[in-house]
Amino acid sequence: MVELLKVHGSQNKFFILDQTALKAKLSQDELVALAKHITEPEHGLLDGADGLLVIDASDHDGALGSMQVINTDGSIASMCGNGLRTVSRYLSDKFEKDAFKVETMDSDLHVHREADLADNVPTFSVEISPVTFAKESLPFDNLGTDTLINKEVPQFAPGLKFTAIAVPNPHLISFVDEATMHSKTLGQLGKMLNEPNAYFPDGVNVSFAQILDHNTLFVRTYERGVGFTNACGTGMSATSLAFCLNHPEMADFDELISVYNPGGMVKTRVHSRDDTFSIDLIGNATFTHKIEIPETDLHANELDHAQITETGEQTDYLKFVEGLKSQSVK
Repeated sequence: MVELLKVHGSQNKFFILDQTALKAKLSQDELVALAKHITEPEHGLLDGADGLLVIDASDHDGALGSMQVINTDGSIASMCGNGLRTVSRYLSDKFEKDAFKVETMDSDLHVHREADLADNVPTFSVEISPVTFAKESLPFDNLGTDTLINKEVPQFAPGLKFTAIAVPNPHLISFVDEATMHSKTLGQLGKMLNEPNAYFPDGVNVSFAQILDHNTLFVRTYERGVGFTNACGTGMSATSLAFCLNHPEMADFDELISVYNPGGMVKTRVHSRDDTFSIDLIGNATFTHKIEIPETDLHANELDHAQITETGEQTDYLKFVEGLKSQSVK
């Protein structure tokens, strides 16, 4: 039997599979097939999830392991901040270390255990980098500019200003009022830019942000390869950077920013050094279920024999969410 985990960061839900625990690792095709099946709301496990996080060994200096992110549609994400927190907790528990690096597709990222946000709400800080604004890195085209920073794009939504940032996965961000946040605009724009389009050929994560107070935001994201999620870690990180750049009177570099989302709240801290940016993403790493399943069933993409046990951590996480001062958009 092999143990999988159902986990979440800010209710951005995933399954974790540790390839090093298997007698025979799943092939990439098997991993993609499993991700598409296990995350499916009706026919997967536990009402599905937003993706599968695959842990494997790493030979990189200081890295305790590697993380691959497979979305519900089988596409590969270069990074996932909420997922990285849960993988960091798994590796921290496994190797009994509180600070280390995790190998991701584009870079090895520093992570460390933080003081719990609340009782029985394990918390990790993870590095979000590298950061670039270059259109080739996102990529985008047909917008008449090499970088898109706080500019109106009437083709997207009249009257809104947009910023495009890769961290390293691509994000398109707009700061909006409450009425726009509640409108259908985000869903329509996210769908348009993640279908064949003339602007973002590989699709893009789209986030709307509402400024609530000094160093305080509410963010909602339409995630590439997924759709609406309770939270997107890299989206909240990229939005925090855009907040500091576009609204310096309301946001401070190197200070904690509270970022509320439909799934709860995280903290971010944006750093600027010699025109190079990085972001700390600080939030929960909650394990909701343990899943025992025969290894042969994983290779066969068969889920019927899974044995599931609740951890009890979700109850404590929901208490934390209920206890948040109501600064989030309802």
